[in-house]
Amino acid sequence: MRKAWVAGGIVFAIPFGLVGLLTVGVGAMQSASGGPAGAGGTMALAPGTVPAAYAASIDKWGRLCPEISPALLAAQLYQESGFDPTAVSNVGAQGIAQFMPTTWPEWATDGNGDGKASPWDPADAIPAAARYDCSLAKYVASVPGDRTNNMLAAYNAGAYRVMQYKGIPPYTQTQDYVKNIRALEQSFGVVQTPLQPMALAAGAVNWAQTKLGTEYLWGGEGTVADGGRFDCSGLTQAAYETVGIKLPRVANDQWNAGRHPSRDQLLPGDLVFFATDLRDPRSIHHVGMYVGNGQMIHAPYTGTVIKFGPIDKPDYIGATRVTPEGAKSLPDRSPGSANNDSGAGSPAADPGKTGTGNASSTGAGKAGSAAGVPQPRLPAADRPRAATAGDTRAR
Repeated sequence: MRKAWVAGGIVFAIPFGLVGLLTVGVGAMQSASGGPAGAGGTMALAPGTVPAAYAASIDKWGRLCPEISPALLAAQLYQESGFDPTAVSNVGAQGIAQFMPTTWPEWATDGNGDGKASPWDPADAIPAAARYDCSLAKYVASVPGDRTNNMLAAYNAGAYRVMQYKGIPPYTQTQDYVKNIRALEQSFGVVQTPLQPMALAAGAVNWAQTKLGTEYLWGGEGTVADGGRFDCSGLTQAAYETVGIKLPRVANDQWNAGRHPSRDQLLPGDLVFFATDLRDPRSIHHVGMYVGNGQMIHAPYTGTVIKFGPIDKPDYIGATRVTPEGAKSLPDRSPGSANNDSGAGSPAADPGKTGTGNASSTGAGKAGSAAGVPQPRLPAADRPRAATAGDTRAR
């Protein structure tokens, strides 16, 4: 969330035969390593990873300064709002980039030249978000260390704290924010090197095969109350949970749990997705788990059972190679989750000792600042909005 922060008592307004053959196939993966770490700064968007309506704007404005990239800007927008231009947080942050009403006037940008600048219009909010990031980056440019990481830390904990600690502050929430956005950046970025197999995928596939023939249940997570039944994303979530990876509950959030292999790069364990609009991953309505030979194991729909099926269908949108880092980076949009708590005040439990004023959840913080340190017109950030009742995303 882009909002005001408090320092030195002054408020500054700113801102996812077949069974035997498949088992052999995944068995060969068990000694494989995880995917490569990527670099930031110039990472382009991978095709199809963001809604087509916003791709050109994110690609353009994600190159505004060296510290951001199109993939990193996409990662921030996804975490803030899930690319929802109508999103409103429980503290009043607005739109795809989650600007607070008191912050928006400082960063308002008429990105499409229509004579208006609105936080509800992605054409305006996306460039404003990029400007906000680059302003933070400039303010902490003299701080040693990775400039992008320092910019993200300033976004979360406030620029003053980054300067005070000469890098990422020793706050778990801020350290996690930096790590998670950099991991999400990999999910949205172009795959420039061959993707490596993910060793834990073998266990997930083998477990999923034990559920063949189990009845489908919409909303099913395999619990006793569900009679051991699953829906599509419940099956994939449970399969990866058996190997220690916690995926989001719904399919279109699972999409961002790693990087996106092409059709000819698929390996057993990759999640395969299907959507009503192949230009918009928010329209994903089904997920399965690739098992080889053009087949997936999946829980199709009411009245069917978990079974094998072909992936080559008209609504196939792509795949995700799940990684522990990618899954951990995803925001939990379930009501009441920790990730929906305000992030700005979390680094320091005592608002009187933090460089950020968490007006969103605790009221204006009583922040202190070192004498002589110039006060930036820059903010701290909050976690993404909570999902609302009646969430219709694919299950």
